[in-house]
Amino acid sequence: MDSHGQYGRRVGWTVVGTGIGPLLLAATREGLVNVVFHATGPVRDRALGRLASRLGAEPVEAPGSPLLAEAVRQVEAYFAGARRGFDLPLDWSLISGFNREVLRKLAAEVPYGSVVGYGDLAGRAGQPGAAQAVGTAMGANPLPVVVPCHRVVESHGGIGGFGGGLETKRKLLALEGVLPEPLF
Repeated sequence: MDSHGQYGRRVGWTVVGTGIGPLLLAATREGLVNVVFHATGPVRDRALGRLASRLGAEPVEAPGSPLLAEAVRQVEAYFAGARRGFDLPLDWSLISGFNREVLRKLAAEVPYGSVVGYGDLAGRAGQPGAAQAVGTAMGANPLPVVVPCHRVVESHGGIGGFGGGLETKRKLLALEGVLPEPLF
């Protein structure tokens, strides 16, 4: 119970520097709940405001919390090429229905260094023909990088869209060896 006699969720956050720019990591008691790209100034502040609104609790900067400290360690190891996946508890409360189902399928079945087409992922989630809905789910992913929506590409060989920007998607795929490193 909080100081106003209300049952609220505690939300902690921190920012970690990476090869694709600063990432905001936010967590509840249940697990990592949000990862936000380009998390400086206004972007960070808007993300924290959205979290407060959606979760009913004002996020508190908490880089020393055990869950966030472990998340930072794993993110840094991933970007250093020393980690290929994440072993963190996840709080899926920001997403539901088909979007949650397809993101869980993605996290469980599309490993580091591989890609999957939107349509193929729709089929894996039991909804063949729902490629556009998969695209919507990827755009709604509250946990990018950790739940690797960057690994979802167009079936005809295109890179597809990405909430963090196409250059960020290219860098993540290059880090995982799917695309060649940019020449300059």
